[in-house]
Amino acid sequence: MMRLAILGLAMIVGAAAGGPAEGADTASPASPITFERHVEPILTRAGCNSGPCHGKASGQNGFKLSLQGFDPAFDHIALTREAGGRRMLRATPEESLLLRKATGDLPHGGGRRLEPGSPFYETIRRWIVDGGPHTAADAPKLVRVGVEPTERALRPGESFDLRVIAGFSDGSTEDVTRLATFGSSEATAVAVDPGGKVKAGQLAGEATISARYEGLFANCDVLVPLAGAVAPAVYDAFPRSNFIDDLAVGKWKKLGLTPSAVAGDATFLRRAHLDVIGRLPTPDEARAFLDDRSPDKRARLVDRLLSRPEYADHWATRWMDLLRPNPYRVGIKAVFNLDAWIRDAFRKNLPYDEFVRRIVTAQGSSFEPGPSTIFRDHREPIEIAPVVSQLFLGIRLECAKCHHHPFESWSREQFYEFAAFFSRVGRKGTGLSPPISGSEEIVFNAASGELRHPATNAVLDPKPLFGEAKVGGGPESDPREALARWMTAADNRYFARVMANRVWGDLMGTGIVDPVDDIRATNPPSNGPLLDALADDFRGHAYDVKHLIRTIMASTVYALSSEPNARNVADLRNFSRHYRQRLRAETLVDAVTDVTGVPDAFSAAPPRSRAAATWTNRIPSLSLDTFGRPDPNQDPPCERTGDTAVVQALHLMNSPAIHQKLTSDRGRIATLAKGGATPPEIVEEAYLRAYGRRPAGDEASIAGDLFREPGKARRAAIEDLFWALINSPEFVFKD
Repeated sequence: MMRLAILGLAMIVGAAAGGPAEGADTASPASPITFERHVEPILTRAGCNSGPCHGKASGQNGFKLSLQGFDPAFDHIALTREAGGRRMLRATPEESLLLRKATGDLPHGGGRRLEPGSPFYETIRRWIVDGGPHTAADAPKLVRVGVEPTERALRPGESFDLRVIAGFSDGSTEDVTRLATFGSSEATAVAVDPGGKVKAGQLAGEATISARYEGLFANCDVLVPLAGAVAPAVYDAFPRSNFIDDLAVGKWKKLGLTPSAVAGDATFLRRAHLDVIGRLPTPDEARAFLDDRSPDKRARLVDRLLSRPEYADHWATRWMDLLRPNPYRVGIKAVFNLDAWIRDAFRKNLPYDEFVRRIVTAQGSSFEPGPSTIFRDHREPIEIAPVVSQLFLGIRLECAKCHHHPFESWSREQFYEFAAFFSRVGRKGTGLSPPISGSEEIVFNAASGELRHPATNAVLDPKPLFGEAKVGGGPESDPREALARWMTAADNRYFARVMANRVWGDLMGTGIVDPVDDIRATNPPSNGPLLDALADDFRGHAYDVKHLIRTIMASTVYALSSEPNARNVADLRNFSRHYRQRLRAETLVDAVTDVTGVPDAFSAAPPRSRAAATWTNRIPSLSLDTFGRPDPNQDPPCERTGDTAVVQALHLMNSPAIHQKLTSDRGRIATLAKGGATPPEIVEEAYLRAYGRRPAGDEASIAGDLFREPGKARRAAIEDLFWALINSPEFVFKD
């Protein structure tokens, strides 16, 4: 949301700055001035209908406009009929409140938005003189907006003028640059002024310049390559394993990036284990892999990991983050059954389209394993609709619940039409009674149900956001079946893209689109062809999630080192190096368990349960809370953050629970202390267990010094060694 706010603010502030914003007239003297075609865009350009001004829900000082001008009919009435008609005076247009306020002639909280006599001022004045006409009903309709150019490479400090071209239903076009609003996805790399002049900063980077006119968007991708040429042989020598590598290299060439070296076997081993099954390799597994000289050992490792039972728990936990309700709200048994169903789906490798279809059309008892608990939690159509659209389409509709989406083309009516697919979800049972809610509830398809528009009270038929979805007639038909067919259809580009992007983000540290579930014109992918290719491959292999994971991990891009070079040190979006990630809370807690050999004891879970198998975030665990498991009181979907904090470092150093594991008489440290292994063998065992590698350089010597300290017991030396390894960045981060 912060990125959305910044983009919108950039558009508003830039429009208010004057200068190039009024560099040309908005209509020739002979052409008719109409509200929708000429005046509304000026109000948007000046920021009058923005969220901080008259576009907010309650308006400003009794004057309300639709947000970003998405309801011209409403705005026309507000200007021509409200306030006793004083906002526009045809006989004396210069005395109209619309002009006097905007020019600062009368006190105006928004400051001066127009200059007297400027082209924008004259356009509005002429419109008032003409009686404030609408655009004729039979006038050509705006059908598309484009920009020229659509892609450009700049040197640092270089600039160019962007043109915005509007296309109309009669085939005509018009240069509307003067009426468009602009924003940059990365203003520090590439900025754009209110007149459409694009200027590169002094550092290499890339940005997408968005131009908006009358609710439609067009983008121009601008690259600022690194200075200096890269020999073609550098890219030719990069080992290609599949299509991912080809498409990544293509983007690196444009930016002048050079990839880091391929990571060593130990790094790949630990990375693959943590990514696929969420646990560390054992010393025996590490030795076997490191000593294996087979050229295909990495591919075979990934296949083995995908077949292990821990895979289901690790990946199911990610989806429980997005779907898991609060058990105090919907009931303990209901949440337990939902958790069991999701884990079983991953154990069976249920195709992703079928997984989503069963969720969207869920019916049945909350006392049986299944996804019906999701509809017990989200009880109203307007509650479940934005969850479904965000999770499974990457479309964030929440804003459109109250007004037209400010950064996309989704209208309020489209939101409620989409929500109408859930208007016939019925429920039998006692409902919710927090904080207990222990009763059974059955979700079913009701024979009737409707959803009304909150402003017009009109009954809305279920309609998808684009395309068509044939809803069957009769009381037995379930509108959600039509929605599921539309969502999972081959021509729905959003469905496969958002899942491919989500898995890519999990494995690679950041999404091709970031955030991973916010796919829109004003948040473009860092590598669009790569995302499309991943989605096509995912769809072409029957939505097999394991295939998607295997494909990404088979690429050379996945196997790159995180150590930067001089030409990719600033790369944060193009994957010319691997991006390190802090371990997820459950993974880190289980890693401490694996290293120390002392299991956790979670309440409401069987003995020796792993953190990845816990079924609710209500289970008490200071360690899990410290490392960022989701707040159980927060409604899903809720993505975690990989942020680090001082409290996390202090917890690893001082936690009584970790101290007890290190000093336990039943743990691995006690066993090593009693055994006959030599200090060098103990050091190797510790490094293999914590890092999946043998000690390198002088690490063995430094660690061996712990055993040579005067008066230190063998067990105390081993405890100190394991404590030091657990408290290192190499342990906390997935490299």
